[in-house]
Amino acid sequence: MSNFWHWTVIILVVAHIIAYLWLLFATSKKKVDKREDNTTGHVWDGDLREWDNPMPRWWLWLFVLTIVFALGYLYLYPGLGNFKGSKEWTSTDQFKTAYEANTEARNRSFAGFIDKPVEQLIKDENAMLIGKRIFSNNCALCHGSDAAGAVGFPNLTDNDWNWGGDYETIVTTITNGRAGVMPAFAPALGEDGAKQVAAYVRSLSGISHDANLASEGAQKFGMFCAACHGADAKGQDLFGAPNLTDNIWLHGSDAIIETALYEGLNGNMPAQKDILDENRIKLVAAYVYSLSQ
Repeated sequence: MSNFWHWTVIILVVAHIIAYLWLLFATSKKKVDKREDNTTGHVWDGDLREWDNPMPRWWLWLFVLTIVFALGYLYLYPGLGNFKGSKEWTSTDQFKTAYEANTEARNRSFAGFIDKPVEQLIKDENAMLIGKRIFSNNCALCHGSDAAGAVGFPNLTDNDWNWGGDYETIVTTITNGRAGVMPAFAPALGEDGAKQVAAYVRSLSGISHDANLASEGAQKFGMFCAACHGADAKGQDLFGAPNLTDNIWLHGSDAIIETALYEGLNGNMPAQKDILDENRIKLVAAYVYSLSQ
């Protein structure tokens, strides 16, 4: 905060407190000419009169106590511009303290199983229950509460993995995220070439296709697609390229083949390392790993 705003805030706050004190004591000493009937003379509806009774003493002293409290608060805590207060309290420090205490308590509760090999970890009911809760809170929005996925979001309960389904790879995926890119190849293949490659990809999964187009597309697939999907079209974990021979389609049905060739596809799995700590990532990774075992 600049010095201008620093002093502006201080002046406004102090001026308000002084004004309240002046108003309180000035009005408490003011003498009012009372009528014989102790009213102000204001009458409504013929018989509704405004009385001129003084404020209760307890209310006045309560007002004074609030001002004293305000002065004490401003001395102890930030409220006067750049002044940090004698306790130098900040919401950031309070959050860090609470977060560290919460993390320490959580790690103590994980201590009994977190360092177990994954084969033992997935058999620990308590560990899997915690892992499922973490999944529900952080992953179910995309992958579904049953982890069966949706269009564009992979099913985590089968053995079809784009980047690999071993435990360590799942930990890496959750920690750092993944970015999958399928570039559009129609400009390079041409319209006929795109149709031929699409027919060939259909043939790999036993889907209805034009055999003549598929035979022409096999060579073009080797030239343009095999580098990522492999010569056998079974995919490569290194590139996140899916298996094209199992009739499992991440982006919906087999109708996506032509769309992928003409427009390309993009997928993003956001990194969770800034949201989940190492132990929670291990637990949710173990839970995901257990789903396909």
